[in-house]
Amino acid sequence: MNERHIYDMIVIGGGPGGYTAAMYAARAGLDVLVLEKLSAGGQMALSEAIDNYPGFEEGIDGFTLAEKMQRQAERFGAKTAYAQARRAALSGAVKTLETDAGTFYARTVALATGANPKPLGIAGETALVGRGVAYCAACDGMRYRGKTVAVVGGGNSAAADALLLSRIAAQVILVHRRDALRATKVYHEPLMQAKNVSFRWNSVVTELLHDGHVTGVRLKDTATGEESELPCDAVFVSIGREPATALVRDQLALDAAGYVIADETTQTNLPGVYAVGDVRAKPLHQVVTAVSDGAVAVQMAEAYLASLTDGGRTAKI
Repeated sequence: MNERHIYDMIVIGGGPGGYTAAMYAARAGLDVLVLEKLSAGGQMALSEAIDNYPGFEEGIDGFTLAEKMQRQAERFGAKTAYAQARRAALSGAVKTLETDAGTFYARTVALATGANPKPLGIAGETALVGRGVAYCAACDGMRYRGKTVAVVGGGNSAAADALLLSRIAAQVILVHRRDALRATKVYHEPLMQAKNVSFRWNSVVTELLHDGHVTGVRLKDTATGEESELPCDAVFVSIGREPATALVRDQLALDAAGYVIADETTQTNLPGVYAVGDVRAKPLHQVVTAVSDGAVAVQMAEAYLASLTDGGRTAKI
């Protein structure tokens, strides 16, 4: 048996849910490590203005909020390793995580790997994030109060985003590649009745027009091939999200969309493994729900550790 350091908890992902879990775990006296592949914050760090997180009456940018969360967790003793998790063995009393910075061991794991919005995949998109390209209407919609915005997509997310933005923006144009929405019927009537919502059917975005900030989009008609320009101040891309679950796909139960199945306890199908934040299947993916998951996961992990012999601290690998 090899003697290795075994953490009480390893958190995979340094977003808001991950660092909340780390903070709660460290304050509870647990030995906790955060594995983060890039920098704190995850998708939150890309948002220039977060106005719907409590406690910041003037709003705060996502990068700054992420740094604050990391420093707060580390003040209580949480550690951070900048490493990409490559393989995971999550069953058994000791979980093993192989990374590009070595192998780590833990008695519990909080999976906080998030979900990434599907991009349009066109030139300049990444550079214009925060400059008129956005993926979250609830996060960034208020920046475009009284302006003209386009929403790209035709599913439930796009329909919900268009409705939300219709209460904020002066004009909302929903761009969809088909001639009818894929969204459930509950969205159809409210969208059709909204006076400031219009539609560009059978259309795809082929180019982002900009002068350093989005000024419009070039559209191509999927039926005729005809191209046109649509002036707008922002483009909200709502064509789906991809949960980052490749690491655990063969071990944790996932729903049809690939999100980890875990209820409000955050407990997955494997004992001692918890799903936190956007990676978890739930009705609302927001910073505030991610931090809630982080706190709950530690509560459940403490109970799990207490159920093990000597709190699980006699386990060897």
